[in-house]
Amino acid sequence: MPVLRLMRAAVFAIVCAMASLGMHVLAGGAAVDPAVLAGTMPPIMGGAFVLARRERGLGVLLAAAFATQYGLHHVFSVAAVPPLPAHAHGGLAADVAMVLAHAVTALLSAHWLERGESALATLLRLLVASVLILLAGWVPAVRPAVSRPPSHSGPSFITRLLAAAVSRRGPPVGFSVI
Repeated sequence: MPVLRLMRAAVFAIVCAMASLGMHVLAGGAAVDPAVLAGTMPPIMGGAFVLARRERGLGVLLAAAFATQYGLHHVFSVAAVPPLPAHAHGGLAADVAMVLAHAVTALLSAHWLERGESALATLLRLLVASVLILLAGWVPAVRPAVSRPPSHSGPSFITRLLAAAVSRRGPPVGFSVI
């Protein structure tokens, strides 16, 4: 399933980089060249591909997301289209806003990845269980090697079943209203 993992990692990289850039710009950072944005996607995709080998916990995903956002912040700050002096784009308030923007993006990315991994794992388990149940219905039942001859001493099972199903309507015998 490396192809599925690669596709999921690619989609995650695109969404993560775009969300990070959007939050970076909203927090007061400058826009970056599209080539720089495209250059950030392969490392993000590689990390997501490696992490998607098996189901990971939220702690591992949070650590990876915060490290990614830290790196993206520095790449976006260095590659700003109108070059800005290092961290001189608004003082302490802008720095706090920038930290919050990247922290929120990291939290959302980790949560999205964790919930997506959990949902995919659950779907795959349900799919395997459904296939096994369907296959179990196709397996022929095991019959005993020695069969008994049918006994014809009484009515057949179908006759007894139909007789039990027939109901007679009316008042009980011996009960009269008059």
